Amino acid sequence: QDGMVLGLGTGRTTASFIELLGLRIKQGGLKDIRGVPTSQATEAQALRLGIPLVSLGDTPQLDLAVDGADEVDPQLNLIKGLGRALLREKFVEVHAKKLLIVVDEGKLVNRLGEKVPLPVEIIRFEYQATINWLNTLGCQAEFWTEPDGAPVITDNGNYLARCYFKEGIPNVCALAQALANRPGIVEHGLFLDMASEVVVAGIHGIQ
Repeated sequence: QDGMVLGLGTGRTTASFIELLGLRIKQGGLKDIRGVPTSQATEAQALRLGIPLVSLGDTPQLDLAVDGADEVDPQLNLIKGLGRALLREKFVEVHAKKLLIVVDEGKLVNRLGEKVPLPVEIIRFEYQATINWLNTLGCQAEFWTEPDGAPVITDNGNYLARCYFKEGIPNVCALAQALANRPGIVEHGLFLDMASEVVVAGIHGIQ
């Protein structure tokens, strides 16, 4: 609605939303919209489309954040971050009154971790020690690299790990707490009790 401050997520689905948002603003259908981007790529897209940007320091509460997700469970808990922006996404989205997630029906799972790995942002210092520790959590953890073998580096200058759980994550709350308590881990891709609503696109329409 007019006058809203929006958290602008990262990824292909959200990029489509931002394109439509920019078009609506340009056509005069929305006025006084401002955004807070969750990645350098989203910031560049918003600026290209003429969407005014603000900082959380100046605008600490967002009316709405819109983003995609890699997995959604029946409780609307999420795995996010395979677009490599999990830290900034979580940081921005905790400031939103409402978090709207947009996915296709292939992202719905009974248990998080069934289909995709959990991304974890880690510091560069002794990163292999962090990977070794992640492998004690009942998963197969790997250092995330580019196709040429170079480390994947986030907008924050950190490394990433991917954690594969063969049958999904048995206790997401316990895992989130363990990851939060571990030195060397900057942030993880479990977004628990954050989504207000999930819009799901499927072959039979929108839910």
